[in-house]
Amino acid sequence: MTRKLPRFVLLLWLLPFSGQFQGRSGNLNQGTRELLRLEESLDAMGTTYTVALYGYSDDQMEAAVEAAFNEVRRLDQMMSNYRPDSELTEVNRYAAERPVKVTPEFFEVLADCMEYSRESEGAFDITVGPLMKVWGFYKGTGHLAPKESVARALKKVGYKNVILDRENHSVRFAQPGVELDPGGIGKGYAVDRMVDILKDNGITSALVSAGGSSIYALSAPGNNDKGWEVKIRDPKNARKTIEGLYLKNQSMSTSGSYEKFFEADGRIYSHIMDPRTGFPAQGMLSASVITPRTLDSEAWTKPYFILGRQWAAKHKPADFRVFLCEDKAEQPCAWLQ
Repeated sequence: MTRKLPRFVLLLWLLPFSGQFQGRSGNLNQGTRELLRLEESLDAMGTTYTVALYGYSDDQMEAAVEAAFNEVRRLDQMMSNYRPDSELTEVNRYAAERPVKVTPEFFEVLADCMEYSRESEGAFDITVGPLMKVWGFYKGTGHLAPKESVARALKKVGYKNVILDRENHSVRFAQPGVELDPGGIGKGYAVDRMVDILKDNGITSALVSAGGSSIYALSAPGNNDKGWEVKIRDPKNARKTIEGLYLKNQSMSTSGSYEKFFEADGRIYSHIMDPRTGFPAQGMLSASVITPRTLDSEAWTKPYFILGRQWAAKHKPADFRVFLCEDKAEQPCAWLQ
């Protein structure tokens, strides 16, 4: 049988997934060792990180989880736009005046972001910060933005305003007012790093989630060889599931218009911003992406949401799986073929 350790936090519904973290009942002993399950959570980087894992040593498991949570705390110091002393905040504060030297790790994250922007034709853009503020989604739930304010903010947005110097590991902005926003990649990168830390600490079976919207499944739970069961939420009804599946050594991320939005004049405006137009994206309800890395799955949910089914079908890599729910009554939610 599986024994739960005393310290745990069980999330029965991880939105947009139902991460039920269920191990199969039955003989889960390996020799004389009893298979244990541990589940814990941490609030950091503006969201809740949850780890569910299996193993045979409570000390090892607890130490592994604590090491993974310490990694999240370290990344918060690097990428948070809420902390006045983070690397990202320092870049936002000074990069318009002079090159700002950053750690090699943060530089590579920014380099990945530039590549996502180029490949998505600008639909992914880490400089979307000014637009998030003018629409009220930075530390808020959103409000209508005057067209004049959107136009002014849009002049400060554009990934080509970020100049990376690989030789010196420095960042420079091409003009004042440019601002990095880690909302499109921070959680995914943190989940991948947590998984690496768990592996380094001898963990072979775990499900790691960031706010329920970015998740990685390491191997399978208990004796369930299929993998970890996850469920994609129905974007029109929070109490329903639109699709269920198993993940094994894969990540899945979802962006949905229901996550943060406001309604004005009978229209829904979500936090998913089209950085090319300066307005919240329309026409899609949710996009779920399965990839080998969580950094990739989180980053690509936004372009697929913004650019739509036809663009995604034409440009997605062969090893990506994409599930889209469009805002069309005649178009059911479906996997891209």
